[in-house]
Amino acid sequence: MRVTTDFWVSALLRRIFGEGGFGAILSRGALEAGAVFILTRDRFGRTSLYGPAPQTSYDMARPDERQFSLLESDDDGAAIDKRLERERRFDPDIWVVEIEPGQTEIKDLVSLTTP
Repeated sequence: MRVTTDFWVSALLRRIFGEGGFGAILSRGALEAGAVFILTRDRFGRTSLYGPAPQTSYDMARPDERQFSLLESDDDGAAIDKRLERERRFDPDIWVVEIEPGQTEIKDLVSLTTP
């Protein structure tokens, strides 16, 4: 059974805080099934946007696990802001979570796939 988006985001943030990182919800979407987009900023100012992976990327052994893929990576964040605006026009119920994972790598926090 897949957990609600609200519960999943809360668990992600709790894990990040528990490992010494920081996170904040920038945009709260549909509580039950909103798509989640994750922003990360590294110490050099590079911003990356991760979003839901295409359905073809899902692991049949774990069909309920949320999969993410890298959508954009930018030094000033302008391309990412444009991408998020397009996503909001397409689906106003998206979640945007910004994290600074600290010493933990993003691949250790969420399941990443390559498109």
